[in-house]
Amino acid sequence: MEFTLDEKQLEENAQFCKERGITIPTFAEMKDPSLIPREIGDELKEIGLWDLHPRNLYRITWKNEPVAEGGLFGGVNHVVIPPELTGVKARIVALCGKWFPTGAHKVGATFGCLVPKLVTGQFNLTNTKAVWPSTGNYCRGGAYVSSLLGCESVAILPENMSRERFEWLEKVAGEVIATAGCESNVKEIFDKCWELKETRNDIHIFNQFEELGNTVWHYEVTGHAMEEVIRSMLAPGDRFAGSVFSSGSGGTLASGYYLKEVFPGAKLAAAEALQCPTMLENGYGDHRIEGIGDKHIPFIHDLKNTDMAIAIDDEHAMRILRLFNTEPGHECLLENGVPQSFLTNLKLMGISGIANLLGAIKFARYYELTEKDVVATVFTDSMELYGSRVAELNAERGAYQPRDAWRDFDLMANQDLANMRELSYYERKRIHQLKYFTWVEQQKVDVSNLNAQWYDHDEYWPSMLKVAPKIDELITAFNQMVL
Repeated sequence: MEFTLDEKQLEENAQFCKERGITIPTFAEMKDPSLIPREIGDELKEIGLWDLHPRNLYRITWKNEPVAEGGLFGGVNHVVIPPELTGVKARIVALCGKWFPTGAHKVGATFGCLVPKLVTGQFNLTNTKAVWPSTGNYCRGGAYVSSLLGCESVAILPENMSRERFEWLEKVAGEVIATAGCESNVKEIFDKCWELKETRNDIHIFNQFEELGNTVWHYEVTGHAMEEVIRSMLAPGDRFAGSVFSSGSGGTLASGYYLKEVFPGAKLAAAEALQCPTMLENGYGDHRIEGIGDKHIPFIHDLKNTDMAIAIDDEHAMRILRLFNTEPGHECLLENGVPQSFLTNLKLMGISGIANLLGAIKFARYYELTEKDVVATVFTDSMELYGSRVAELNAERGAYQPRDAWRDFDLMANQDLANMRELSYYERKRIHQLKYFTWVEQQKVDVSNLNAQWYDHDEYWPSMLKVAPKIDELITAFNQMVL
């Protein structure tokens, strides 16, 4: 990550923020909101969680009070999934993205990409539009953070993403560009970015698949939040077995790198859609698990630090979407011993959250984990963004019936070991080398950077990931200029 200062643009950014009363939270404050100044907390009591107010920058944390209006902070938002639902003995815990502004943790990734460039003057708030290429939540998060900072934004996402995403973006983003295809059509998004680069000089593109700020935020903030939850669950003799995250942009995987450092012996699994098995089969295709764009390997994915690849059938995710969000589904779950009190938590899972849960179940079954083991994952967003998908499935397949629920519960609780692979050294290298075709041939990344990720691994990745203290110094200095 580059920290060279552009003094002129930095002064312009500081003046811009001073005129609007905007200050920036540090990574330390996002990890521990008790460090946030009292006067900012007093202001937040009058501000809604999704309001377009600059003080909501301080709500980019896993520790928001789970309320829509006026909440402050508490513990890490998470749920522990009952074994009656998963069919495995291991305790699966998931951090919940619903209680971030916009209802998804991607606001954190966008903060990690934009703010380091803002506080160094590498991005100018006054005359540059922030472009957010995405398969959904990242461009929503980018548009939101841009709005809070007072700058214009351009959101890019595939045309087949959920209606809820487009409706929200039309209210917040300055421009919305729909590209051809669905979740797995990332190349079309990249092509649009090149078109914008060649035709406009008023933009800065924040590509989540290559921006190391994405990984820095998850390594530092998500990683520490997960550690806090996991330690609270471990009794003497218990073990943190590992974490499972959909590959997506590669950002959330960085929390797994952190967890492997603090829990030696823990593993990290990356999940993808079976219909587009890039890691498993160098494959391609279309799928319906919104939130995990693919057909390529993200530049910021550390393959040498990834232990397993798991493919999730998108049909399983769509069937369980109805199981979790219909009356016959809830009745079936209750009859199978799922606690009544847990049913309200089912809406905390969007489609990618369901896929992550399925991946964690497969992981636990593969390693024959017991009650002594803990497995971690995330629910990136919630059902607030997918109500239209349930209606579409009902129109396509008919109303959900009890027999459908029992069939889908059996599918949920009996995930098998198909389409998953423990990665050897050379299998990891094979996947890493797939980056060449996207990032060197198409996106013009210098091949020396790609080689450094693998051959200088133990120097390259720490130098990129462990920079939050330096960013905090720059944020503190910027806030002093503003105040």
